Amino acid sequence: MPRFHCPVPLTAGAELELPAAAARHVQVLRHQPGDAITLFNGEGGQWQATVLRMGRSDVAVRVDTFEAVEREPQRRVHLALGMPANERMDWLVEKAAELGVASVQPLHTAHSVLRLSGDRATKKQVHWQQVAVAACEQCGGNRVPLVQPVADLAAWLRGSETIAPLRCVLSLAEGARPLADVLRGQPADAPVLFLSGPEGGLSPSEDQQARAAGFLPVTLGPRVLRAETAALAALVQALA
Repeated sequence: MPRFHCPVPLTAGAELELPAAAARHVQVLRHQPGDAITLFNGEGGQWQATVLRMGRSDVAVRVDTFEAVEREPQRRVHLALGMPANERMDWLVEKAAELGVASVQPLHTAHSVLRLSGDRATKKQVHWQQVAVAACEQCGGNRVPLVQPVADLAAWLRGSETIAPLRCVLSLAEGARPLADVLRGQPADAPVLFLSGPEGGLSPSEDQQARAAGFLPVTLGPRVLRAETAALAALVQALA
């Protein structure tokens, strides 16, 4: 059944107009009054609903029954990464949302090709959030990961200790521990934060800054992975 993100309070029996993005999606799929759809607002679970009216630019629905469906991973995993260029960031956000990431933090780093500020940074954040929403609509996730505002690495590191007790930086430097070994010593539901670099990785100085801020250097193996591949490989290991 088609699923639509509806970030408003939902209660059984309520009749409401869908938010603009969800309404456009319903119209594109050519739904008609009487059709059954599924709504989720990101607070957990999902609602069965019925289309009541299809206007030119609005769609009215009746909220029917709640289903306490949870498809979220046991472990909350957060990704912070130097933004890869072009469409790679879109792809990364989409796949991370499908896998069940809890949040994504785009970062400016020394080797970052993509540089964003002001309105352009805000528009990109909104775009990536919509990419995450669409991924959850497709994959069945009922909690949408938060895409944070673009930040500079040094400033972000100063507040990173509040995100998760276990913080790991993906590192090619000597002394990095295999991620599998680190995770093996953690409870299955222990949250984790990964910091990963862009194309070219983090600079040696940034790697040291992360370690000084309490990040544990970890490695994914002997191969050098692309920026988007490394972040997703760490996510998959943590959610396994």
